[in-house]
Amino acid sequence: MSLIDDVNREKLPSHIAIIMDGNGRWAKQKGKPRIFGHQNGAHAVRQTIEGAAELGVKYLTLYAFSAENWKRPKIEVEALMTLLVSTIDEELKNLIDNNIHFQVIGNTNLLPDSVKRKVNTAISKTKHCSGMTLTLALSYGSRWEILDAAKKLADDAIQGKIVPQELTDEVFASYLNTAHMPDPELLIRTSGELRLSNFLLWQMAYTELYFTEVLWPDFSKEELYKAIVSFQHRERRFGKTTEQL
Repeated sequence: MSLIDDVNREKLPSHIAIIMDGNGRWAKQKGKPRIFGHQNGAHAVRQTIEGAAELGVKYLTLYAFSAENWKRPKIEVEALMTLLVSTIDEELKNLIDNNIHFQVIGNTNLLPDSVKRKVNTAISKTKHCSGMTLTLALSYGSRWEILDAAKKLADDAIQGKIVPQELTDEVFASYLNTAHMPDPELLIRTSGELRLSNFLLWQMAYTELYFTEVLWPDFSKEELYKAIVSFQHRERRFGKTTEQL
């Protein structure tokens, strides 16, 4: 029996964010190089996208490459960039066929030209899609994003486009990479690590956190359903008491 039968489709998180962790350890367990884990992690990405879209999740954001990942060995970074290009190539038709809108957040100026071209092509070819929005966080770091937003806000203040008295949470959020989407309701992190790793720090003020020991290449639709069922059994109070809900 599949856990999908336990998912309440009337109470789905509208936005799920995932820190896809454990590719390297998965490969090491099998006596393989780290890139072998990243290659097999692509299967989990496909499973997760399909599972979320089939359920009717509106937004799915995957932490694919962090700002800190540039510090990894050059050969691994180059292999990851090559894998990213090939994965976008392989999955683009599936995205279009399933009406999935593709987009990217992060400091994309740092990406190789080959990756930028593939990313821009995928964004352009799925811009008409009106189903789930799939976002890849590439060269992304939340501190970078918040600082970048602050710089843009300061520029607008200098130009008189905004005054301090008008600054609210909503106004500041409009300067973030994620201005076009709601904050995540559920964050999933695989591999047993218990930290946020500089991911969507502003946006996750009230996000429900779900940690699993499963390494990313072993993540499946069933694991996704398990996380959603856990989310649906939680009481989300947003500072209120149970009696006020």
